[in-house]
Amino acid sequence: MFKTIAVTSVVGLLALGTSVSTAGEGCMGEGDIADKRIYLKVPLGGEFPLYYAENGIVDGFGEKLELGRFMAPKDQGNWWVADGRLCQQWQEWYDGKRHCFELTKTGDTSLYWKRDDGLEGEARIGQ
Repeated sequence: MFKTIAVTSVVGLLALGTSVSTAGEGCMGEGDIADKRIYLKVPLGGEFPLYYAENGIVDGFGEKLELGRFMAPKDQGNWWVADGRLCQQWQEWYDGKRHCFELTKTGDTSLYWKRDDGLEGEARIGQ
């Protein structure tokens, strides 16, 4: 049971592909995400880094969280902004399905994210 909860939590966090909005500032665009690392908070502690390259490639690295027991520890995919939402599609994770999210900036570098299926969490923006 614990393994199922842990896998669901971690996998849910990987879905970050979102509409990014900032209270009072409107939606964030590609320039706000391109060439940045987004660190997803993991329920049991730690962070999961995703790197959004300017060329539309997103890299996910889960080695430090030992994700190899549950899924491929790293993957690469594509990201883009559509209808004011940041979307992404991985090669292996989520069986290659597209996910889009809303991201709301909650501080200088902190974010709240909500996936199109209602899953939500917190993250931070780094370099």
